This record gives sequence, C-alpha cells and structure tokens, in this order.
Amino acid sequence: MTTTIRERKLTRRELLKSSVAAGATLVVGAGFVAASDAAWATETTAIKPETMATLIQMARDIYPHDHVGDEYYVAAVKGYDTADKAEMIEAGIAALNAAAQGKGFASYLAMGWERDRVDVLRAMENSAFFQTVRGGLVTGLYNQKAVWPLFGYEGESYSKGGYINRGFDDINWL
Repeated sequence: MTTTIRERKLTRRELLKSSVAAGATLVVGAGFVAASDAAWATETTAIKPETMATLIQMARDIYPHDHVGDEYYVAAVKGYDTADKAEMIEAGIAALNAAAQGKGFASYLAMGWERDRVDVLRAMENSAFFQTVRGGLVTGLYNQKAVWPLFGYEGESYSKGGYINRGFDDINWL
C-alpha cells in the first residue's frame, strides 16, 4: 500500500531527506520541483512538475556548465511555465521522452547517461520545440547578472570607459 504526500503530510525536509537517500538529483512533487542537494525549489503552474524537471535537465544538457548551479537553469526555463506555452512544452517533452527509446528522457537522467541524453537531443535538434527552448536559453541563462561572475564577465564596459584600458585581453578562461 502506498502512502501519498497528502495522506502522510510529509514536510519538505522529510521529502528532501528521503530523496537524497534514494540518490535523486531533482525531487518532483505536487506542483513543485526541488533540488535534493541544494537550497532551491520552484513551483509550477501551467506545466507538470515532471515536465519542468525534464526541461531543467534538457537546459543543462544543451548548455552544460558544471560550475553553474541548477537554480540558474530553473530561472532560464521558468518562462515556459505559462498557459500559452504549456501545450507546446508538454508536447515537446513528450516527444523527447518518446525519442528516448520509450524509456523517457528522465530515465536517462536517473541512470546518469549524459551521452545518451545528448544523442536524443541531437536527434531532435531541428524540431521547432528544441529550437524554441535552445533560443530562449541563450538569453534566459546568459542574461542573468548573477551568472556573469561565474564566467569572468564584468558586464558592459561603455560606462566605465570601454575595454581598451580595462584589461580587454586578460581573459583566462578560454
């Protein structure tokens, strides 16, 4: 007999603790997605929490940066959790799951097979869904001022006299 969250009234702490024991990276609950190993969570309103979790992983696989936390990817894809985009996102994630040999893209996540997930994404990279998400990630991820220091970007330089006299060639992360 299974106990639902409503019946047992799990606290957030108990839910996260049990997911860590199970080895989960993202915890999906009734209307929310949370990290089991970090202090962030997001609610969903128009799309299913499982869809949001898959969308977050998809974003991480499209633009992988090990030193960038999931919370920045969440902020980048949160704009897809709207009533006018929900149908396209749900259908796109369903196609993504179907392309994962019927196992679901999330099952590859559970197994940790990044190469398999990237292969699935490459197979659908010409789809309108993929191009919409990829295009939105460019600005959604890299326009976050909190992310800039992680890449050594100091922001615009015009107001500070330009790059010429400010070490434009001191980039050390390439």
